[in-house]
Amino acid sequence: MTAMDEHERSHGERAHQALREDVRMLGKMLGDVLQAQEGMQTFGIVEDIRQLAVRFARDADGEARARLDALLNGLEGAALQTVVRAYSYFLLLSNIAEDQHQIDLSRQAEMRGDPPGEGNLQAEWPRLAERGLSPTDVRSFFEHALIAPVLTAHPTEVKRRSILECERNIAHLLRVRARQTLTPEEAEENRAELARNVLTLWHTRMLRPTKLAVTDEVKNGISHFQDTFFSELPRMYRRIEHWLATIEQQDGGAPGDAKAGAGDGARLPAFMQIGSWIGGDRDGNPFVTAEVLDETFRLQSAALLRLYERECYALNIALPLSTSLRAATPGLLALAERSGDTSPHREDEPYRRALIGIEARVRATALAHAERVGETGGRPAAERSRAADGAAPYPDAAALRADLVCVADSLRQQGCDDLANGRLGDLIRAVEVFGLHLATIDLRQNAEVHEATVAELLARAGRADDYAALPEDARVALLTEELATPRPLWSPYLDYSAQTQGELRIFFTARWLRERFGEAAIRHAIISKSTSVSDMLELALLLKEAGLLLPAEAAHATRTGAAANAGESSEGDGSGESGDLRAGGPRLALDIVPLFETIDDLRHAGQVMEALFSLPLYRALLRSTGDRQEVMLGYSDSNKDGGFLTSGWELYQAEKDLIAVCARHGVGLRLFHGRGGSVGRGGGSSYQAIVAQPARTVDGQIRITEQGEVIASKYATAYMGRRNLETIVAATLRASLGDGRDAPADEPRYCEVMAELSELAYRAYRELVYETPGFVAYFRESTPLAEIADLNIGSRPAARKPGVRIDDLRAIPWVFSWSQCRLMLPGWYGFGTALERWLTANPDGMATLHAMNREWPFLQMLLGNMEMVMSKSDLGIASRYAELVEDVELRERIFGTIRDEWQRTHRLLLAVLEQDALLATKPALRRSLRQRLPYMDPLNHLQVELLRRYRSDDRTAETQRAIYQTINGLAQGLRNSG
Repeated sequence: MTAMDEHERSHGERAHQALREDVRMLGKMLGDVLQAQEGMQTFGIVEDIRQLAVRFARDADGEARARLDALLNGLEGAALQTVVRAYSYFLLLSNIAEDQHQIDLSRQAEMRGDPPGEGNLQAEWPRLAERGLSPTDVRSFFEHALIAPVLTAHPTEVKRRSILECERNIAHLLRVRARQTLTPEEAEENRAELARNVLTLWHTRMLRPTKLAVTDEVKNGISHFQDTFFSELPRMYRRIEHWLATIEQQDGGAPGDAKAGAGDGARLPAFMQIGSWIGGDRDGNPFVTAEVLDETFRLQSAALLRLYERECYALNIALPLSTSLRAATPGLLALAERSGDTSPHREDEPYRRALIGIEARVRATALAHAERVGETGGRPAAERSRAADGAAPYPDAAALRADLVCVADSLRQQGCDDLANGRLGDLIRAVEVFGLHLATIDLRQNAEVHEATVAELLARAGRADDYAALPEDARVALLTEELATPRPLWSPYLDYSAQTQGELRIFFTARWLRERFGEAAIRHAIISKSTSVSDMLELALLLKEAGLLLPAEAAHATRTGAAANAGESSEGDGSGESGDLRAGGPRLALDIVPLFETIDDLRHAGQVMEALFSLPLYRALLRSTGDRQEVMLGYSDSNKDGGFLTSGWELYQAEKDLIAVCARHGVGLRLFHGRGGSVGRGGGSSYQAIVAQPARTVDGQIRITEQGEVIASKYATAYMGRRNLETIVAATLRASLGDGRDAPADEPRYCEVMAELSELAYRAYRELVYETPGFVAYFRESTPLAEIADLNIGSRPAARKPGVRIDDLRAIPWVFSWSQCRLMLPGWYGFGTALERWLTANPDGMATLHAMNREWPFLQMLLGNMEMVMSKSDLGIASRYAELVEDVELRERIFGTIRDEWQRTHRLLLAVLEQDALLATKPALRRSLRQRLPYMDPLNHLQVELLRRYRSDDRTAETQRAIYQTINGLAQGLRNSG
């Protein structure tokens, strides 16, 4: 061991000791609360259960199991609730301490000047420089990039806002202890305040009494913008601009100096945007309606404009600059005059007066946006609701930005660049990123619903009596013909089914919302379960009905009329527009985004897009949107369909096929990765996942979902949020310009091996999940699936359709259920059988597998995620869930198969990784799990006992509530369970 290695080991041990002390302190506080509030006897039961669970896990001790069962069987009423809550809250407190510990480690490394780690932009520049890239190349990347994390309404935890507030308070107090030298009195007060928050937490209801509505999910999503994104995205932009200016200066000649955000030369476009599905994702969720979509934007805009108003007020206070000392620009003076502020105390303070006027207009904009769609009566924005002081609302974000830039320009003219680039610069950046809408909302619906809607429109218009019965080529011909004509199919004088009316209302509302909040408010319409060209054309036809797609003739007429009204030639000057638009080509307002989800869909994705791009009409539509096609890939459903290994490989292959098809047709590709929180749904390290993409599939363009409890863990605090956003940027930069861009083609032999392993794993997985008699019954009885479906964790049903088929079950409850019973089956099943059979046919193949793992980022990422999942699984605990299956033969047959595959996978995974134990090279994660298991395992034992009671005859609300609390507690402990 080198001196450096010894230093790092010693530092790691000291850091871990500090974490243990914090966890022990919080655990002691929770224990004190238990003793004081619930009594010593209950506290003793909690401790006895923990110790017996540890013995059971460590030694498979039969006596420990018997005593544990006896103790659990005797728990009733309030004592039962207390024990469950105690373990759940300990895991929550442990998570808070661990998160703060990671933040502190990162800060300490920065202060020591340690080499930047993975996900840090400063670590990426040396790699890029070695490849001969210049700062100019990096700046060009940012000027053409689009990076978009997209929040989705797929919670797999039941954490309430009240709980989050307690968490933030505790985290803040831990930060103070770690970063400040406290006097004895201050230290005692800090400790007392921590204890008060733990006590508050104990008396805060853990579960929601009613199921979430979509608007509740919208409000939860907005909270992340209020707490993190609004402040940290502008700050992240400043840090990146400062970094880029620094490397440009080092390279000898920068467009701006190295000050953070200094000057227009260093300013980057708004390349990162935050998207959301919350309020726009209708796939399987009947509660997302046009009215909900409208309400979503009103809630988002109201929250955003309050933040703008707050910042304007703060800037008004912070900028009392007087013209008696230095003159302001004429533009700023004019803005001050228009404000209507006549206070004699601010007569010589034009910056304050200007900001008072801007604040008033922001307030008026909020009033205007509070009106529902249809209430405006067609009045222009400037004529709608005004503030009490008569201020006119801003018609769009550009107008608000122009006023703020006017203030900044005057400050720069006075030599006050630091004032222009500070809080004011951040506000300007916020307006560029969030507009007047906050988050870009994606629309999503299942292809089957689009088909049914189009079929009814065609039938009612007399164009096709039975569209659904037409073969694919006939569908494409009919749809292409309809898309080429400006005549609508829909008529206000005809009756339509409720589903068709609801679908059309969505698109009409989307058009109105874009007019009110700006085009950035809604940019994407996603088609779930895409399988064919007609799926894309059906959506195009629905967009046309709502005026979101204009055929060539209509687009030309619209453009000619607009030009005539402006007193211009209908030819235009062509600035910023494609040839098709100048010639009156068709125009598409929203990106049509196919989502390929199943294994078969992924295998045919390239063929479908090839056929689509071969249609002249569709290519003309793409030209109107900049010749870029977005395609979404489904990690969750492909995993449920084909297993972990096959899903990963088919996604990788589909990306390569898509980039080749797009290249042949001169189309830019943007991939939208539908990753979940768990590994079974595409989760794991975002950095590794992006870097491991096939060459040239990123190219500065990526959208990626953020789901479940991962949203809270990544973005609950400002520091963590900014670091995670920067990590996504760093990974995208590396994949676009670094190792990924010009990487040589994948080693053919590695691809051959992977294809063989994938096919073997696919067969093993499908044999168990889809072909084993009784598997569905085993799954439903041995996991808390039914109870999860009833839990108030989201607005949507657990399945797209009623029934018992695995195909109809959503991927989230599928993965979440296996996580709860500690089998994690979607994250590993089939790998062991695949390797065993392949090695039987290739006796010397282990050397090849070792080389693949060392040299291929794709396989490194895949195996690293599998290792993490298996480290959280536990066959002993899983066997207890298996005992819930009443049919003994079914239980022993299926659990025996799963147990054998787990052992096979565990053995062969370690062999490929060349390790003696799981997480051998990841000591921090290993310690984290070891620390959590004594509190997770008891929750599993409690859950099994509660499920047994509930499924027999104990259907009381008390038992049901305790089950829900165990589900919540285990989600806390596992952290990326769904």
